[in-house]
Amino acid sequence: MATKSDPNYKIIAENRRARFDYFIESDLEVGIVLTGSEVKSLRTGQSNIAESYASVEQGELWLINGYIAAYKQAGVFGHEERRKRKLLVSRKELARLWQAVGREGMTLVPLVMYFNDRGMVKLKIGVAKGKKNHDKRETDAKRDWNRQKQRLLKQG
Repeated sequence: MATKSDPNYKIIAENRRARFDYFIESDLEVGIVLTGSEVKSLRTGQSNIAESYASVEQGELWLINGYIAAYKQAGVFGHEERRKRKLLVSRKELARLWQAVGREGMTLVPLVMYFNDRGMVKLKIGVAKGKKNHDKRETDAKRDWNRQKQRLLKQG
């Protein structure tokens, strides 16, 4: 990850719910194929990856159901807001992701979409395993205990 002092680094969209709903085993930075109007729209910060997921289809990696708002100044040359977008990844990584999804029953969840230090749009996807309801309650209980512990340390 780039440092915060870098002027080009900017988080566009974040899937905060992913860490609550999934155990993130590993993550991977991938590129994304976009049109000009999509990049212009992302510069204004109008996107959402909360309901989206990544999928390996026909030997390629795709972002499905990712939302990028229409860019009004593009007129008729705009883009479809929820189209499938191709993700750029090496063949070795693609094979690893395909194996994780197919054999191990993992899910590919987008975590963060951002502009990197060179101003390119990147997407961080996580190889994740779904949590059950009791796991979510356990995560909540740990988070509450840590908050309470911090309050006690601050007072004492």
